[in-house]
Amino acid sequence: MKKSELRARVAAIPVAVLGLAGALGVSGAAAQGTELEAVVVTATRTPVPPDQLAAQVVVIDRTAIEQAQGATLAGLLQRAAGVQISSSGGLGKASTVFIRGTEGRHVLLLIDGVRYGSATLGTPNWDNLPLAAIERIEVLKGPAAALYGSDAVGGVVQIFTRRGQEGFHPHAELGLGAYGRRSVALGVAGGQGGLSYRFGVSSLRESGFSATNPAVPFGLHHPDADGFEQDALDASVRLALAPGWALSANGLLASGDNAFDSGSGAFAVRGLTTTRVLGLGLERTWAAGARTQLRLNRADDLTRNFMSATNASHIDTRRRQWTLQHDQPTGLGTLTLGAEHTREQVNSSVAYTVRERRIEGVFVGLQGSAGPHAWQASARQDDNSQFGSASTGSLAYAFEFAEGWRMRAAHGTSFKVPSFNQLYWPGFGNPSTQPERGRSSEIGLSYEFGQQSLQLTRFEQRIRGFITAAPTVANVPRVQIDGWNLVWQGSADDWRWRTDLELLEARNRTPGANFDRQLPRRAEQQLALSVERAWGDAWWLGAHALLVGERFDDAANTQRLPGYGKLDLSAEHQLSSDWRLQLRLNNVGDKRYETALGFNQPGRALFASLTWQPQR
Repeated sequence: MKKSELRARVAAIPVAVLGLAGALGVSGAAAQGTELEAVVVTATRTPVPPDQLAAQVVVIDRTAIEQAQGATLAGLLQRAAGVQISSSGGLGKASTVFIRGTEGRHVLLLIDGVRYGSATLGTPNWDNLPLAAIERIEVLKGPAAALYGSDAVGGVVQIFTRRGQEGFHPHAELGLGAYGRRSVALGVAGGQGGLSYRFGVSSLRESGFSATNPAVPFGLHHPDADGFEQDALDASVRLALAPGWALSANGLLASGDNAFDSGSGAFAVRGLTTTRVLGLGLERTWAAGARTQLRLNRADDLTRNFMSATNASHIDTRRRQWTLQHDQPTGLGTLTLGAEHTREQVNSSVAYTVRERRIEGVFVGLQGSAGPHAWQASARQDDNSQFGSASTGSLAYAFEFAEGWRMRAAHGTSFKVPSFNQLYWPGFGNPSTQPERGRSSEIGLSYEFGQQSLQLTRFEQRIRGFITAAPTVANVPRVQIDGWNLVWQGSADDWRWRTDLELLEARNRTPGANFDRQLPRRAEQQLALSVERAWGDAWWLGAHALLVGERFDDAANTQRLPGYGKLDLSAEHQLSSDWRLQLRLNNVGDKRYETALGFNQPGRALFASLTWQPQR
């Protein structure tokens, strides 16, 4: 398809969608933001009850976030969703999230539906997002490019920030802990009639520990404490303008000051990161449950690095996007039609040859269920100003063939365009680099009995044109990823538990020196186990164990990272109806381990928090 044809279709869709919606008539008030508590959004772009999905989605709620004191966002995802991670040190240091063995750049991060990440690195920035502002997280495992376009090769992580609710609800939290940790968070949420709102501020300080050791590459080690400071605010408001109409706005602003090593030790090397995510939405709810949404989104990732008193650099990613989406109930399920326009800009002290690109996208999806059957089909066409057109699609089906027993199968295609660094970074980038193309299949079997469930998933991913970076950026013909995922979770009386086992083979299948080598920093085995018990409303205790197999830090598999295991313990006591005390001891055995060569991880660490949240 020619670019001009695709742009014409994109331009025509808003008119067509609004015309279709207008012919349907008006219904009652728009759905409230609290609807998200009972449904999953990320797997289909529409609110769907979890038992009607044919996809594998893990939901991390606010309770789990509060109980993960001392954890980074990436660490929380590993603990609660069974993904693998690597980290270059402690709090605020660069982290990578691997879903089903794919690269960190193959995971799409959304914040309230807004695409967030660095266009230069090509990866999400997990390390400057305040947990105090997050209400829930959805982790979609498997490709979703047919819904979201580039990046969603291995999966999607969507963060939902906290929202308003009826009444008036202030809260405050004070935290202290190891490595000089101090934190405070204040917020208020409320609503009346057609108005709901939320406003929160938070501040976090940590003196830290030495993020590196002598094994770190390029001689970057310096044995000093590498601290982190962060200040953040979040806000949201939703207003029912008239029957069937609603206006919403949300924003997240975070500023991080991160110390890291350059090896010289003569200057305190600092990285300043500013995160800005803004969204404005207009929603129209029509007869029979139809809905039209127009979203204007902005996401900025701004970085300032001070390598010495006279050597400073900056790299800024600015992303602007509008999305128009219409959801129409039909006899076969909910039909979703949409169009998107995205503009990515890079402003940097580095001399990039190209600093901007535009992406036009159109998508269609159908999601439905009837009796024991559930299905989903999606297709998308993207036109990138640098790389032309890309078409993706996906199909998924689930069937409850006996009481408690359910099988599902899915197949999807995906792609990932090269980052600006991979294309244009001086002495490293390669302007001839082409997009990666993925093809994935999975089959799953689940069984629910009483208050327990077992879920077994087999997944396969083939990536062609996989981008490597040694010694310079290039596409290699083929990477193959195969794996199994087993989840057992349940509850009995006051007990709850969850186990998540991943068996993975992620290998370079391109003939040559690295043929059949394991992809870096992925373990072939990972087991996460959580056990909790509550004693009425007053006491709660929890334990979480993580076992990770050995990995390699390099593509040639010459730099081995030993496997490790660690145990975290948590306790919570409801002091009164308004006050709650939480304690958490991380890495009880003081295990020394690395997830990236030469970068230290936290040892034994105790954290405590006191929360005030009036019950009205």
